[in-house]
Amino acid sequence: MENNTNIHNQEVTKQEKDEFSTNNCAVTNALKIMGGKWKMLLIKIIAEDSVSRFGELKRRMDDIAQTTLTIQLRELERDGIICRKAFAESPPRVEYKLTEIGITLLPVIQVLTEWNDNYCNLNR
Repeated sequence: MENNTNIHNQEVTKQEKDEFSTNNCAVTNALKIMGGKWKMLLIKIIAEDSVSRFGELKRRMDDIAQTTLTIQLRELERDGIICRKAFAESPPRVEYKLTEIGITLLPVIQVLTEWNDNYCNLNR
C-alpha cells in the first residue's frame, strides 16, 4: 500500500495559498509588505538620507538587533520597496535606497503618521 499523505497535504496547502491570495484584502496585503516593528522606520530613514548604509541604519535604530535589521532589509528588497547596491571594495560597502514603488509609500506613511497623532490626541 502506497502512502500518498504528503502529496495530498502539499496539494491542499498550495490550493489554500491560491485561495488566500485571490480572496485576501488589499489592505492586508499592503500591511504584510510594510508592516512589522521596523519597516516603516527603515523606509522613513532611507528616504531622509536618500541613500543609507547598513552601519548608518544600525546607528539610527538603537534598539534593533543586527540580525533583525538584515532580515527587514532583505524583506523590503524582496518586495521591491528598496534596492541594495554592493560595491566591490575592501572593506565591503552596501547602500540602500528606495525604489520608485518605495517612494510611493511615503505619502501613505505620512497619512498613517497623521492618523496616529489624531488618535493619540483623542485618547488622552
